[in-house]
Amino acid sequence: MARKALPLRLVGGLRYRILWLTTFAEGKRGLVDIRDVARRARVSTATVSRTVNQVATVDAQLAKRVWKAIAELGYYPNRQARALVSGRSRVFGLIVSEITNPFFPEIVQTFETLAVEQNYEILLTSTIHDPRRMELAVRRMIESRVDGVAILTFGMEDELLEHLRFRNLPLVFIDVGPKAPRISNIRVDYAHGIRQAVQHLAAMRHEQIGFVSGPLRLRSAIARRDAFEESMREIGLPVKPEFIVEGDHRLEGGKLALQKLSKLREQPTAVLCSNDMTAIGVMRQAFDLGIAVPQELSVIGFDDTRLADFMIPPLTTIQMSQTELATLAFNALLKEVKRDTPAPNGTEFVLKTQLILRNSTTFPPNDNQVKSRSTPKRAAQPSPEGQE
Repeated sequence: MARKALPLRLVGGLRYRILWLTTFAEGKRGLVDIRDVARRARVSTATVSRTVNQVATVDAQLAKRVWKAIAELGYYPNRQARALVSGRSRVFGLIVSEITNPFFPEIVQTFETLAVEQNYEILLTSTIHDPRRMELAVRRMIESRVDGVAILTFGMEDELLEHLRFRNLPLVFIDVGPKAPRISNIRVDYAHGIRQAVQHLAAMRHEQIGFVSGPLRLRSAIARRDAFEESMREIGLPVKPEFIVEGDHRLEGGKLALQKLSKLREQPTAVLCSNDMTAIGVMRQAFDLGIAVPQELSVIGFDDTRLADFMIPPLTTIQMSQTELATLAFNALLKEVKRDTPAPNGTEFVLKTQLILRNSTTFPPNDNQVKSRSTPKRAAQPSPEGQE
């Protein structure tokens, strides 16, 4: 049965009911489309299209009528149709390793916030450290005709990397980006923060320092381990192979690593971990083994996730700003999309790291100062210059 509109003299709040009934009649065949907007605004569909795509030559009064009609009808432009006209989808792809890792949600949130501000959407997927899923994720992005992809996974198969570099699609990588057009590479300065951490432990008279790496198939994990070994050698401390354990960047890997270290005849008095999740796993296993942190074992993480500050004790860690990483990645894609001529060797950005002191580190238990130790609630953060 047809719905009858109320008389126009019943204005006020009923005006919106009349408008709704009119919109219902226009949209009953399906979703409101560009023709409905053109009819309501009394303009051509071409004018609606140019207005929606923000073409500067559209008459201001006509544009005002179009936007008023869009608001009244609740019209949402078809992004696929707009992409065909403009050649851009206004969608960026974002690939992360593991969304359940506390390191990545802040990256996703920052990336999405920046996208909304620039009238972009994001297509998000995670690889769960699976090369096959990575390949499918990249293929999905390409098939969706995104304007660019940020691959923030700290690992990439060489074959897939070689395949991607020849596509005329803006791409952002961490550490592994080749020097090629349309490629942006964010190089993380792992050495700076790790050097600070090792020097901090050495200043507290730790000499037996262990390291729990990430999976060594990842270049980033190898880079962190190498930075640790180099920092130890710089200050004359021994690098003991049995004190270096391969982890998996997960809580369970940290627990297993401390189990191995605790079975050694000579055990480390401090452990530096390749990420915060590993460090939290180490702290949990220390609790299970009755090892007090930091009184009997000092622990340092890497990442400075929000969870680190809420551990008991709060975790000393090396900060790699997730907000800065996401901002660098998004701005790199946006700049590349707007660039008429790509840089022949791509672009590179540097992400600094630095030590954040909390309460999970102190003097080793055999140090004379431990008897008079008074651990502050929160230690002051060292300046980068003072740690070089």
